[in-house]
Amino acid sequence: MKTIGLIGGMSWESSLHYYRLINEGVKQRLGGLHSAQLLMYSVDFAPIEQLQHVGDWDAAADVLTDAARRLEAGGADFFLIGTNTMHRVADQVSSAVGIPMLHIVDATAEVLRHDEVRRIGLLGTAFTMELDFYKDRISKQTQIDVVVPELHDRQIVHDIIYQELCLGQVDDDSREVYLAIIERMRAENIDGVILGCTEIGMLIGPAHTDLKLYDTTAIHAQMAVEMALAED
Repeated sequence: MKTIGLIGGMSWESSLHYYRLINEGVKQRLGGLHSAQLLMYSVDFAPIEQLQHVGDWDAAADVLTDAARRLEAGGADFFLIGTNTMHRVADQVSSAVGIPMLHIVDATAEVLRHDEVRRIGLLGTAFTMELDFYKDRISKQTQIDVVVPELHDRQIVHDIIYQELCLGQVDDDSREVYLAIIERMRAENIDGVILGCTEIGMLIGPAHTDLKLYDTTAIHAQMAVEMALAED
C-alpha cells in the first residue's frame, strides 16, 4: 500500500470527511482491520482565507508548498490538496515536490466522462465558480459545458460556505437555499451538479434532490484509495 499525503485544514471540517472516507475505502477493499497509510499536514486556514480574499495567491501557494514538502519528507508517495479552491495554485505546489499530486478536478472529470455527462452545474466558492482554473480544466479534459449560478446566487453559495459550513454549521434553511439554487440551474438543462467545495457535502446529498450530485470530496478520496492500492 502506498502512503497517501493529505494537505488538510481548509477547512478541517472537510478534512474529517477525507480521513473517514479514505479509511473506509481501504477497509472496504482489504477488509478486516486494514486502514490507510496516511500522512496529513493540516494548515491554519484563517491566514489562507485572508490571502484568498486579497488575491495573494502566490503567498497562499507558499504555504501549501511548504506543506507538500513536509509530506514528501515524511514519506508520502503521492499527495492531495483537500480543498477545491486552493487548486488555483495546484500547479505551483505540485512542481515544487518530487511526488505526484492527485488533482481533484482530474478525479472529478474522470467520473463525469464515465457517466457521459454533457452539461454540468458547478457549486463552490466564488473563486471556484468564477475563476478559470476549475471550469477550464474540466472543459479541456472532457468537452463538458460547465454552468454556474447567476451572480446573486453565487454570492449566497460562497457566503454559506465561509460563514457556516467551514465553521461546522449545517443549517436547514441554508440547505433549502442551496436546493432552490440547484432548481434554478436545472433550467440550464444540466445533467447534474458538481459539489465543488469540499464542505458542501455536509449540507446536501442525494437524499435532497433527484438531480445527480458529484461530491468532489468523496470522488477525490475514492481515487486516492485506488491510487494507494494500485500495483506498480
